[in-house]
Amino acid sequence: MATAGGALPPPPTPGLAPRCPPRRGPARSERPGSPRGHALRAVKRGMAVRACGLIIYRRLQSGPSSKVTDGIEYLLLQTSYGTHHWTPPKGHVDPGEDDLQTAFRETQEEAGLQASQLTLIEGYKKELHYPVRGKPKTVTYWLAEMKDCNTEIKLSEEHQAFQWLRLEDACRFAEYEDMQAMLKEVHQFLCSKE
Repeated sequence: MATAGGALPPPPTPGLAPRCPPRRGPARSERPGSPRGHALRAVKRGMAVRACGLIIYRRLQSGPSSKVTDGIEYLLLQTSYGTHHWTPPKGHVDPGEDDLQTAFRETQEEAGLQASQLTLIEGYKKELHYPVRGKPKTVTYWLAEMKDCNTEIKLSEEHQAFQWLRLEDACRFAEYEDMQAMLKEVHQFLCSKE
């Protein structure tokens, strides 16, 4: 393909994949006939939107003198749209689906983690309430631990990066105050279980 001056563009750098152009229009999951499209229409009609997800953590091996909570890292995913914010895996509830099913399905879709690779932690469930485009949204989170801390994360097209982060870094990446407060609350909950 020639540029305006007639010259060919430089060849791609070896080892680097060419960058895809930005996606145009709604994502496949946001099209009108899709379940996520139902959630988007609910927002447009002024109805509250519900979403569910999992706060996933792993425990790294720690030295003999360190506390167990020193080795805890939280999984955050960076969106490939909008402001590219960082969040645990979560998504809208599909028709006929219960909230916990949604949390596990979204985790599998967004991070490639099966329910069998996680241990749901009893006693922790948190709801966050905030506006999205001027409409109310409720997100319910449960807490889950990775069974194998070396399990591979496989991102969907909705996310461009992931990080395993200690509490301080997870709060810095999360940006939103309610998410930061929830991560701190989760950490205190885990500390109290030791």
